[in-house]
Amino acid sequence: MTQLGPAVFLMIVVVLFLSSAFKVLNEYERGVIFQLGRFHGVKGPGLIILIPVLQRMVRVDLRTIVMDVPAQDVISRDNVSVKVNAVLYFRVIDPEKAIIQVENRVEATSQLAQTTLRSVLGQHELDDMLAEREKLNLDIQTLLDQQTDAWGIKVANVEIKHVDLDESMIRAIAAQAEAERARRAKVIHAEGEFQASQRLSEAAAVLSAHPQAMQLRYLQTLTEISGEKNSHTIVFPVPLDLVQTVIDQLRTK
Repeated sequence: MTQLGPAVFLMIVVVLFLSSAFKVLNEYERGVIFQLGRFHGVKGPGLIILIPVLQRMVRVDLRTIVMDVPAQDVISRDNVSVKVNAVLYFRVIDPEKAIIQVENRVEATSQLAQTTLRSVLGQHELDDMLAEREKLNLDIQTLLDQQTDAWGIKVANVEIKHVDLDESMIRAIAAQAEAERARRAKVIHAEGEFQASQRLSEAAAVLSAHPQAMQLRYLQTLTEISGEKNSHTIVFPVPLDLVQTVIDQLRTK
């Protein structure tokens, strides 16, 4: 038993040495190596051999992280208070900066996303928040990407999920939308009346230039009246020439 003691101890030391010297990194991982506290390099993926005691490795995940930005109280440029939340997609592209330049890259990105969301949306009116989300998403994503570049982080996308309004503002927007629809209906009706008056004016000009066309229109009107099966309507056709003659005589007087 006394002879097995040193052998077992030596075996344990060898196992610990091998476990600390050999590391395996997945395809989506990189290892930031520190040698005696100083940055030594970035390695991976695959088998990594370290010098125990002298070297230490920190794993960095390169996969895209999906983060839900908590709802933020935002006051728009037209002084409307809303709650806005968003979703953020980012990943590490420089493992060295992600470990050395920032202590907690995920928490730092989350806090920066919240402040940037409030800052960007606060510069726009409520109508822009509701109608131009794609532009706002791009503005937030560009600003975040510029600020997180020093941390070795790439912000791939930002999507505004919800813009929550209070009940009074929802009623005000509904009333505004109803008034806008009524205004459009009146404008369309007026435009139709204007176009109809133009067509009637053109038709009158054509008929006045061609009396025969007026006569044909007169006969067509009589045909339509007779086709309606009116038993109490009596029509006395009067020649248009006779009517025109009477009108001319009245004018001369």
